Amino acid sequence: MMTKPLSGYRFIELAGLGPAPYAGQLFADMGADVILVNRQTAKGITPMANVPMVSNRGKKTIALDLQTPDGAAVLRDLIKTADVLFEGFRPGVTERLGVGPKDCHAVNPKLVYGRITGWGQTGPWANMAGHDINYISTTGALAAMGKDGEPPMPPLNLIGDYGGGAMFLVTGILAALLKAEKTGKGDVIDAAMIDGVSSLMSVFYALDGLGRWDDKTRSANLLDGGMPYYRCYATKDKKYMAVGCLEPQFFALMLDKLGLNAEAFGDQNDTAQHPMQHKKLAAIFAQKTRSDWAEIFDGSDACVTPVLTFNEAPHHPQNKARGGLTQHGSFTHPRSAPVFDSDSDSDNLETNFNIPSANAHAQSLLRELGYDADKIADLKAKKITP
Repeated sequence: MMTKPLSGYRFIELAGLGPAPYAGQLFADMGADVILVNRQTAKGITPMANVPMVSNRGKKTIALDLQTPDGAAVLRDLIKTADVLFEGFRPGVTERLGVGPKDCHAVNPKLVYGRITGWGQTGPWANMAGHDINYISTTGALAAMGKDGEPPMPPLNLIGDYGGGAMFLVTGILAALLKAEKTGKGDVIDAAMIDGVSSLMSVFYALDGLGRWDDKTRSANLLDGGMPYYRCYATKDKKYMAVGCLEPQFFALMLDKLGLNAEAFGDQNDTAQHPMQHKKLAAIFAQKTRSDWAEIFDGSDACVTPVLTFNEAPHHPQNKARGGLTQHGSFTHPRSAPVFDSDSDSDNLETNFNIPSANAHAQSLLRELGYDADKIADLKAKKITP
């Protein structure tokens, strides 16, 4: 029987927000047995745990009061069965709960322990609150975005939380898993979003070192909308087309599709002509609707594409052909990514779109740990688990 790449591995996710749950989604999509430990208190399950989220699809769930010794003991028993634990709390929180790296490695030396925070586990700001916008503001990324003379424009929370956060947590955990397979020894991953975003900025440090980036002026550089051949233009119906013809052959093809004479339009990299080129392209794109332009450029190498909303994206033929976005219940689900050669249409390899309730698998998980009915009833009576 064919299996997904992470089939047979168990990951424990301590409930949080943003990048850690998304990392858990990726692990579950790749076949891991992901157990989401939701927060239980003496008053019951925290409200956020009952909000259905796409990032929780395919996971098993159990709610535990980790602020009690009995709750922490249940988690340590789960850890004995796991390959990975990951969390997104401030530094020191899991240590105070009795489930920090040393506590976990005492019961499972091979465990990979992933920690994701904005500022990292060390440094003067390690315990300070923050969000995506704060992390990208201190790494130079935010200052490079938006129109010159206006406040920088946050790029949703894709760069700090997910690009510089979740993706680097996933990379670190998978690398540590490979190490653990060879050495039998686990590791602790300190995935700081500021580190990840700084790594994502490598190409811009390279351009700066080459004297090809002006970090004092936005909308004046190669990839920030400053070039007439790499930006968005409004269409007749107040929608937009994205132009990204960086290479000269693609630039020439764009001009041809637009009916422009290349010699009259001017050299692609003649900055003296860029203001004129901006205006000319803006005027031309404003003459037709987005659908008109999408049809003209469909299938060409001109690197000109329609700017779609995320509710329009599922209907684009390329996304439809790959099954990239699927409606399941009230949610649109992105497909599992990346795609592996071993993937097929067989039932066991399809993405699990089921979003469980906050404590859906508690009984089966506790029984798996060898807890008898009296033990489970005692945990319920003490409100360690619902």
